[in-house]
Amino acid sequence: MFGYRVPAPDEAMLISGGRRGLGGAPFRVVTGHGKFVLPIFRKTRFLTLSMCESEVTETCVTRQGIALHVRAVIAFKVGNDTESIINAGQRFLSDQDQMSVLTGRIFAGHLRAIIGSMTVEEIVTERQKLAAEVLDTSKAEMAKIGLIVDSLQIQSIDDGDTGYIDAMSAPHKAAIRRQAQIAQAQANQAAAEAEQVAARKQAEYARQTAVVKAEYSAEVDRAQANAAQAGPLAQAHAQQEVLAAQTELAQRQAKLRQQQLVAEIVKPAEAEAERIKVLAIAEAERMKIQAEAAASHDRVALDRMLIDQLPLIVKEAAGGLAGANVNVLNGADGLGEIAAGLVAQGLTILDSVRQNLNGHHSDDASAPHDGKLELQGYLHAPQKDADEKKPTDGSAGVD
Repeated sequence: MFGYRVPAPDEAMLISGGRRGLGGAPFRVVTGHGKFVLPIFRKTRFLTLSMCESEVTETCVTRQGIALHVRAVIAFKVGNDTESIINAGQRFLSDQDQMSVLTGRIFAGHLRAIIGSMTVEEIVTERQKLAAEVLDTSKAEMAKIGLIVDSLQIQSIDDGDTGYIDAMSAPHKAAIRRQAQIAQAQANQAAAEAEQVAARKQAEYARQTAVVKAEYSAEVDRAQANAAQAGPLAQAHAQQEVLAAQTELAQRQAKLRQQQLVAEIVKPAEAEAERIKVLAIAEAERMKIQAEAAASHDRVALDRMLIDQLPLIVKEAAGGLAGANVNVLNGADGLGEIAAGLVAQGLTILDSVRQNLNGHHSDDASAPHDGKLELQGYLHAPQKDADEKKPTDGSAGVD
């Protein structure tokens, strides 16, 4: 609308003409809303309320007499209240760029004054304290011109060619350099140890892998060897069992054949030899008896009869041995003992007959006797006596 003016959000509208402003100011201040301004009769100007910046580069002398080149940056603006806007409008409305120039000069003076009361060490180590003191001392002066300072930053402090700051920082630099070297050495050592540990672990892993591979390969080789030998081993075991069975069978057959040979040849031959030996002994005894009978004239007839009967007795005994299964335990001595036993039996019979005959003669000398019949009655008696007189020492026996 014609004559209606509205300021920007970061601006203050100053209307001059007509009524005077607050506190007798030559203009009225309008912010945040519009205002109808009569053309020709009123004049409207705008004052910025946005942030402004001023840079200060100043050479300052410390309390120690050392010149320092200080660079600082100030951020400021016109205050939001009406009084600050009026103060700033009256001073900078026609040339608002002068706010930065004037602010820089004000802070340069305060900066020189404050640095002159401090040492280089304090300035270098306590920059925040320096900035706070400069702000405090300049606050009242800035308020008079309608400006407020948001921040003050000390950008750099340089002593030029004097080298004071470098000399002051040398011990710290050396300590820092030493600490850096120590840290680097420790880092290198840690890296080397880490590399060694990694190398050992890698070598151990490689060794374990090689061992596992070798064990696996050996196991595979053993399995293959066992598989390759399984067939021949089984065949060899089978052949060995067959040979063992055949050997055992051959041994049993040989033992059986040996027993058959003993039963068929050896024992009959031993029995026949014993029979012949017994017959020979009986014949020798018969001849002895004949000799004794020839020497005794009184008993010629009786001895003759006994002599005639003795071969029959021995023959009967030998006939019993012919079919007998005789086990001779002590060889030729056993055979001799058997023959001697038969002869002894025959002699026992002969003695018994003689005693009976003598008894009969003494009881009844005139009674006739049939010696042959009486003698035949004793033919079966020697078997009983022989059974009673079997040897008990186990040297020979009749089976």
